[in-house]
Amino acid sequence: MASYPGIDTELLRSFVAIADHGGFTRAADAVNRTQSAISMQMKRLEEDVLQRPLFERSGRQVRLTAEGQVLLGYARRILKLHGEVMTTLRQPHMVGAVRIGTPDDYVMRFLPGILARFAQAYPLVQVELHCEPSSQLLQRQDLDLTIVTREPGTEIGQLLRQERFVWAEAAGFDLHQQRPIPLAMFNNGCFCRAWVCNALDAADIDYRIAYTSPSLAAIMALVGAGLAVTAQLHSLIAPELRILGEAEGLPALPQCSIVLLRNPRSQSPVSETLADYIVEGFRL
Repeated sequence: MASYPGIDTELLRSFVAIADHGGFTRAADAVNRTQSAISMQMKRLEEDVLQRPLFERSGRQVRLTAEGQVLLGYARRILKLHGEVMTTLRQPHMVGAVRIGTPDDYVMRFLPGILARFAQAYPLVQVELHCEPSSQLLQRQDLDLTIVTREPGTEIGQLLRQERFVWAEAAGFDLHQQRPIPLAMFNNGCFCRAWVCNALDAADIDYRIAYTSPSLAAIMALVGAGLAVTAQLHSLIAPELRILGEAEGLPALPQCSIVLLRNPRSQSPVSETLADYIVEGFRL
């Protein structure tokens, strides 16, 4: 098997800086080196390590060659992995477990991306996920982080996101032929369900609660099958469903708030770091 020289991550860091800043001078400032040092690094990378031209130079203008473009993608991935390794191994306190409570609503929509990014950076942390309605989660004292839905004016903790509730139906469902309107909603006790019923009552629209479930996935399956209409946060509506509004004769619904609660009795570097990932993930 052929043996190739390794690539120093500092060479890759300088190379990426040149690509990002469009030249050697600004790249040198970005990595806190002199321009001559950057030039020597790139000469070494081109001639000794890779034996391929990485730059096309025209006066002060620098562009990547085809080989340089290929290396740029690999360099970003290598530096990202290098950073994750150093973060994980140099921070022994980032080992342990963290307990998150969240309604079923947000598990499929937000948490997969958040937890995937967190796991890449801190693979030794165990995440324990508890899915319950907001009203039940607010009663628990054993969770490190809790994501709950709150009515406007009752927010506690850190605001993650505000969204309006919207109506949704399956593409082939004919709302105007359905009276009373069959609804698929969360179980009794959910303030969102009370909002929906109050709005329909105020608009003098006949309805019936046809299906109830604590699971958003179950509700979406029922609506997708053309059995009922639902009202949920806009970001939770499945793409195959059709969003309804006042044009279809349905009343407008209010906004609600998604908030993050931290347990002051169990705060740790692990839970605080995951909290930062959650905040960022809900704002994307």
